[in-house]
Amino acid sequence: MKFSTRAIHAGYQAKAHQGAVMPPIYQTSVFAFEQIGADMEFSYARSGTPTRAALEDCFASLENARHGMAFASGMAAIDGVLRAFLQPGDEVIVVADLYGGAWRLLSKVMAPLGIKVSFVDLTDPANLEAAINPAVKLVWLESPTNPLLNLVDIAALSAIAHAHGAHVAIDNTFATPYLQNPLDLGADIVVHSATKYLGGHSDVLLGLVALNDDALQQKIRFIQNSAGNVPGPQDCFLVLRGIKTLALRMERHCDNAEKVAAFLVDHPAIEKVFFPGLTDHPQHALAKTQMRRFGGIISIYLKEDTREAANRVATRLQLFALAESLGGVESLVNHSWTMSHGSLPPEQKRALGLREGGLRLSIGIEDIDDILADLAQALA
Repeated sequence: MKFSTRAIHAGYQAKAHQGAVMPPIYQTSVFAFEQIGADMEFSYARSGTPTRAALEDCFASLENARHGMAFASGMAAIDGVLRAFLQPGDEVIVVADLYGGAWRLLSKVMAPLGIKVSFVDLTDPANLEAAINPAVKLVWLESPTNPLLNLVDIAALSAIAHAHGAHVAIDNTFATPYLQNPLDLGADIVVHSATKYLGGHSDVLLGLVALNDDALQQKIRFIQNSAGNVPGPQDCFLVLRGIKTLALRMERHCDNAEKVAAFLVDHPAIEKVFFPGLTDHPQHALAKTQMRRFGGIISIYLKEDTREAANRVATRLQLFALAESLGGVESLVNHSWTMSHGSLPPEQKRALGLREGGLRLSIGIEDIDDILADLAQALA
């Protein structure tokens, strides 16, 4: 089956649920045993529910994986993967310009436990070859990165990591499984903040993990169950419902983003536009081979590089809500310096290329004429 069909049908059989066409919300914490010691597929909601299982199986199908796992949030998913790999004395190599919440978890939670965290510019695979050593157990990637939309060569980096005995995990939130399947390119684990595009409606918090290795899946599942980092059935239902329209939504997100990028490139108030679909993007050629389209996120530098200028544009926007997240049907604007990457020290923000006069735009699925008109009046 092709993607759109799997998004609607994979992981669920109506006959197993009284013929319900839509997966039911199993709003229960416990399941009754027929007798002591009975082998039960579901026994306690922390370990699993039919609603969660339907989501996990559907998601696994979309990432061409054997296993899917749902977590309470995207950060809970990242935490579960990190804890499955890393012990005191181990090292993780991390793409330098990653999401601020992931940086905080690695720097403020993992590093104090005795785990070495090395942030490396992985846009050049040679930098991984130079940095990797026997202590490295995991290489952590984002592609495209948040917020400056750099791409890394997933296949090349995975080959280098595997040659040195390390695993590769990648946050695929920006691309979604509709645009990119990292497991097919050699990565071992894919992580999503399903709060974003997979849910798609800014009304749910959830994380997802996909992988093929059976033993590794059992290890992450054990950590997940032991720590209780699991979503409720209502959240699972909402993400599963959102996934059913993912293909349609992503086509519109991509269509609109391409038109917005073309508009912003020539705008006199804009110094630079970051978007993989632009031919002058440093990894445009890689984007064309690694992704199916270029996504719905655009970042910009304003010519007036001040927080005041960024705030003036953000608050003038009428369709774009000023908010932390992305990937909803509505357009959103994020001030990465104070919002998504607010936990980073100022000097590190500057080193990564963040600016106080920079904004990240999540382009929604509104009519493109209205989006362009809103940007035009806000930038005037």
